[in-house]
Amino acid sequence: MRVRLINPPAPIVTWEEADAHLKLDGDESQKPLVEALIAAATGHIDGPGGWLGRALGVQTLEARGEAFWEPDWRLPYPPHIDLVSVKYLDTDGAQQTLGADAYLFDDRHLVPAYGTSWPAARNILGSVQVRYRAGYVADPEAEPLVAAVPQEIKRAILLMVGDLHRFRETATVGTIGADIPMSTTVENLLAPYRVFG
Repeated sequence: MRVRLINPPAPIVTWEEADAHLKLDGDESQKPLVEALIAAATGHIDGPGGWLGRALGVQTLEARGEAFWEPDWRLPYPPHIDLVSVKYLDTDGAQQTLGADAYLFDDRHLVPAYGTSWPAARNILGSVQVRYRAGYVADPEAEPLVAAVPQEIKRAILLMVGDLHRFRETATVGTIGADIPMSTTVENLLAPYRVFG
């Protein structure tokens, strides 16, 4: 199953929070750089391809698969908010949309409604498309959704931004070049939230 980002999340850490953390005293000339560093740090850990294996800010994702192989689809990148749509190509190649009464969605699991099975879908790459919203929210029933990312994750992002701001290069002259890894503190803050598999 492949997952792609449809609608990205709003920044998890604000310029104001980073400004205070970096002690920039509101130096607006640094705002574009700091916002880019926030995006880089967040992108490193968030959503599809992120180190945490989960969605942080509210985002829309789309999982694609080849037909309905499994009766239970386990959607990646929790926490899940809601299901937007389930579409598939039927055996004639026409796109169909399943009605909400055709399936049950509970946390990470998408299953056919009781007493039914998945419809026959064309067995080609991406024939089934499950679109859903994920991320930490204060109240999943409230609209608009308000992000509520745990403070440990926000603090880890701020620490990463601080490291990226202080160490602008990935190599130092006269030494062997290496990527600057996440600090032990950052990893320790993030470890309880990491999803494996």
